[in-house]
Amino acid sequence: MVNVSKVGQVYVCNICGNVVEVKEVGGGELICCGEPMTIRE
Repeated sequence: MVNVSKVGQVYVCNICGNVVEVKEVGGGELICCGEPMTIRE
């Protein structure tokens, strides 16, 4: 499980390709298409 931890992190969905950039940290895990999103390094 990858928890959101800082502003500016970028996450991608390996199923549909959605990309999310963190603007405000609230903790938790980002889920898309029923699966956890992965952090883009």
